[in-house]
Amino acid sequence: MRKFISVAILSVFALASFPAAAQMKIAVLDYQMALLESDAAKRYSVDAEKKFGSQLQRLKNLESEAKRLQDRMQRDGEKLGQTEVEKIELEFRQKAREFQVQSKELNDAKAQSDREMLEQLKPKLDKAVESVLQAGAYDLVIDRSAVVDVKPEFDITRQVIERLNSAR
Repeated sequence: MRKFISVAILSVFALASFPAAAQMKIAVLDYQMALLESDAAKRYSVDAEKKFGSQLQRLKNLESEAKRLQDRMQRDGEKLGQTEVEKIELEFRQKAREFQVQSKELNDAKAQSDREMLEQLKPKLDKAVESVLQAGAYDLVIDRSAVVDVKPEFDITRQVIERLNSAR
């Protein structure tokens, strides 16, 4: 990846050394930001929070129960009998396993939901990008991650977000 970025930068500098390149129209686009800052992605975020909120709350409850058991062991461990200590340790391990299982289920469900949202939004985003590129008649568009700094007038990300938001 680093080699690709270096080659891309050297290519831009080589092009810039030619007189014809001085007339090139160059833009920078942060594709990920355009996606995440769109109204559709923000709506999805709110919906996902509602959709997965109860599962997240169950995870928080399991975590606090496990913490309570751990604190009790540290605080009262020497005072408790062997069977009570074993009972608390067993309960703690059960809570930890349940937390791991539910956490994995939540992560998997959220990842699947994210993929579905991306599948729906990507064609719209691509169309918005293409529309902005055609309207601006750009000769070269560079991904924001390959650029150290850019003047705001060369960054077309906001234009893409606006185009995406207006294309219901």
